[in-house]
Amino acid sequence: MITNKIKIFFLFLLTFLIVKNTFSQINDKKINRVLFVFDASQSMLSRWDNGQKIERAKKLLINILDSLDSQNINNLELALRVYGHQYNFPPQICEDSRLEVDFSPLKTAIKNIKTKLNLIKARGTTAIGYSIEQAANDFKNIKGDSRNIIILITDGQEECDIDPCRVSKRLQKKGIFLKPFIIGIGADDYWKKSFDCVGELLDATYENQFKNVLNIIFSNIIDNTTTQVYLLDHDNKPTETNVDIRFYNTFTDELDYHYVHTLNKENIPDTMMIENINSYDMIINTIPPIYKEFISIDAGKHNIIEIEAHQGKLNIQMFNNKKKYNCLIRRAGEKEIINIQEINSTVKYLKGRYEIEILTLPKYYDTIYIDAGLTYNLPLPSTGKANIFLPSKGYGGLYFINGNIIEKIYEFKGEKTRHNLELLPNRKYKVVFRALSSYDHTEIREKEFTIKSNKTESIKLY
Repeated sequence: MITNKIKIFFLFLLTFLIVKNTFSQINDKKINRVLFVFDASQSMLSRWDNGQKIERAKKLLINILDSLDSQNINNLELALRVYGHQYNFPPQICEDSRLEVDFSPLKTAIKNIKTKLNLIKARGTTAIGYSIEQAANDFKNIKGDSRNIIILITDGQEECDIDPCRVSKRLQKKGIFLKPFIIGIGADDYWKKSFDCVGELLDATYENQFKNVLNIIFSNIIDNTTTQVYLLDHDNKPTETNVDIRFYNTFTDELDYHYVHTLNKENIPDTMMIENINSYDMIINTIPPIYKEFISIDAGKHNIIEIEAHQGKLNIQMFNNKKKYNCLIRRAGEKEIINIQEINSTVKYLKGRYEIEILTLPKYYDTIYIDAGLTYNLPLPSTGKANIFLPSKGYGGLYFINGNIIEKIYEFKGEKTRHNLELLPNRKYKVVFRALSSYDHTEIREKEFTIKSNKTESIKLY
């Protein structure tokens, strides 16, 4: 009965791979390199349904290789590393791991792997961490642009001191290989949890599950997977663009992809090449940024990731003014500055309420609401110029009078007698001055004044 199920499965898989053959021919430039890491430790001698685990695992792996043998997949290379097969246990030998079949084109690799599998006997120690560590060298010894994938087939837990979780994560961060697949044969719940940190655990506790596992793996390896990011405007159309997008690997926390979103000639979001093996946290660098967690890419499909990015514009204008004042933008009620916008510019922001602080003298404050698809125009009057003449060097400063509130906006530090300042117009100001040579706090001079746009006022305190 199991044989019939296997035949049906591989007939389906054969048809599936023929359909995908077009993609495999197109994608010849980037090689898919798959390293099988095969457990031949003594635990594989135990029973799995109606046979030994190692013999059943061999048979199923050979069958999948046979199904690939009839395909014209030019961009797929295979290799085989085996552990626990060279020395008997006991004693425990943690270096019992060897690359038995080096990477080679598909048909050659299939022939060599099948020959080697038939000779392997389960004997020794489960050295998973060491084998993954050595697998890094297997990939390093080859040249050319490639997607490097490990498929670990095992039934046991690590028996040596090397932590497979740390090894896997470290080598993924270095970009040596993608997140591994771990096929668990006869695994209990405790065993499964211990491998969550190594890679993508695929359960093959029961023999009839193994075919589904291999189907998932190979669909991830050779399928034509494409991704578009739709940044939706206020009409829920994917027209927002020209922002950079970052994809962080949720397993390694590393930045895997950093793209600037574009629309093609037909104003359709461009297609991005994103690995489907990992899940991602996305940051879309609108103002403020948009965060999306645990984004999955489905293998063998065209993925569309829709993000609401409803934006409007803020246009800050100060006419007849050459000075480039900075405008500090915050979300309403928050302290964090999300953008610094120059005067006389237009910038996009997500729909919402914002607080504006403009570094004029005195500072200009406002709270505004930016609506999606619209432009909020903030016109500011041009500054005027105040030329303040002091009778001598001294202390004091310039104050802005706002009702009962008097705010110091500029300080005299006893260094010069003339101060040229650009001030916001139509406000009341006051100069307070005490000479450097005076030691009497009552010997001060005061003068109030106002200023007009594009006008120069001379304020003399003598």
